[in-house]
Amino acid sequence: MEAPTIRRMRHELKFRELTVARTERLTPHMIRLTLTGEDLADFASGSFDDHMKVFVPGTDDPAKRDYTPRRFDTEARELIVDFADHGDGPAASWARGATAGSTVQIGGPRGSRVIEGEIGHWVLIGDETALPAMGRKLEELPAGVKVTMIAAVPGPEDEQQIDSAADVTTRWLHRPLDQATDARFFLDALPQIDLTPDTFVWIATEAGIAKQLRAAVLEMGHPLPWLKAAGYWIDGEAEASIKDLDAPAGHGHGRGAKSGHGTRPAAT
Repeated sequence: MEAPTIRRMRHELKFRELTVARTERLTPHMIRLTLTGEDLADFASGSFDDHMKVFVPGTDDPAKRDYTPRRFDTEARELIVDFADHGDGPAASWARGATAGSTVQIGGPRGSRVIEGEIGHWVLIGDETALPAMGRKLEELPAGVKVTMIAAVPGPEDEQQIDSAADVTTRWLHRPLDQATDARFFLDALPQIDLTPDTFVWIATEAGIAKQLRAAVLEMGHPLPWLKAAGYWIDGEAEASIKDLDAPAGHGHGRGAKSGHGTRPAAT
């Protein structure tokens, strides 16, 4: 079977001034903001795991954090962004206090990496920081595609209901936030996954966990071209991430983790 390919798309780097239209507490640890503005008329995001910069308001030198465009409608001029809320971090703090009429600036996405090919089964593995990307992928997949999602969250109250036309099997892993860097929750779940020849495995967690999961999937005999792994945050390194664990040295590393915090997932 021919392996999937990754098509790179470049987008014009543009900074957009947006206004909060609505706020919603999705779960105890996730805040959803709907942003609006005429600047979204030409907003582009080609892949479910794209990232854009959010410039956190409040200081002359605002903190910059990476976030996934969870859902967007250029015609309606609306962009949805989900913020994980674990009590600290500038982005989470701002999102907690944001109300209709609050303003914020975003930049990007600068580009997209679109995974293409005859994929009959998607395996999505991630923690809170990856939920927006995984949720977007579930919503975008058509009927007839099988999906297995393994998602780690603090508890059952943090599970999300995500609609999808695809055939989705979800396994929620409940683990305390103080164990967010422990890979065993994911590793214990891997043997239960059916890695058929048409399966593409997508991983996004803390970088150390992502490396262990990548190695474990390869040890299961799954071919590397059918796998993509990223460290959405790095334990102990604020604002750091590794967008692609297979990228050459010096590439795929970015400031502004989707976690928004270097010691535990604090924003998405």
